[in-house]
Amino acid sequence: MGVTREQVVKQAQAWIGKNEKDGTHKEIIDIYNKAPKARGYQVKYTDPWCATFVSAVSIKCGATDIIPTECGCGQMVELFKSLGEWVEDDNYKASPGDIIFYDWQDSGKGDNTGSPDHVGIIEKVGSKNFTVIEGNKSDAVSRRTIAIGGKYIRGFGVPKYAGTATKTTKAKTEKKETAASGAPSKTVKWKGVVTATALNVRSWAGKENTRLKSYPVIYKGKVVEVCDTVKASNGDAWYYIRIDGKVYGFVHSDYIKKQ
Repeated sequence: MGVTREQVVKQAQAWIGKNEKDGTHKEIIDIYNKAPKARGYQVKYTDPWCATFVSAVSIKCGATDIIPTECGCGQMVELFKSLGEWVEDDNYKASPGDIIFYDWQDSGKGDNTGSPDHVGIIEKVGSKNFTVIEGNKSDAVSRRTIAIGGKYIRGFGVPKYAGTATKTTKAKTEKKETAASGAPSKTVKWKGVVTATALNVRSWAGKENTRLKSYPVIYKGKVVEVCDTVKASNGDAWYYIRIDGKVYGFVHSDYIKKQ
């Protein structure tokens, strides 16, 4: 059974009141730091932590395949774009569980395309307003009310909560495909460096396959070990790689450069 909007909102609600003053926000940052970290960065307790909060909710709910983890708002937006889950429309009427990004330099005129400064999880949608749960709002997890289509909205991450049934079908297909094609070699042949800003790691060769839950994304400059090359259904070459000496997955060959 897949992750629901209700689960994500419930987890965000459970952390309301966690704050820097009494140190209870550390629980959230610790959850983020114990998972595979975006760009390898260990978030400090004194760092801004709004994106870390959203990521920790995703990790806690097992939703990292649809809510990408990051500690920076700009990088998180790019990850939503790479998943096809980004809505570039300030007036979009989102749903509970969607992710809202803000730009505090927004002039309020036209579609805001500035740099995102803050992020939260939509809890409720009214006729005119969103209620949002945010980490690092006045140094705590708390709520904000903002007008639908109002000033400061940068855009929305819209996780594919309804894709659960499709994912189950894909998982079965991947097992058959692996059996038919033969398991790829786990013998390391050479080392390579990631050249893409954020590169999805998938369970089998092909963009149609699910991302790894344990290590869904690797970032520019990351060194990986290439074990084998597999052709996707469209003929593209994908590398079977080992990450950090223990995690195996598939990435498109266009984004790995030989060391």
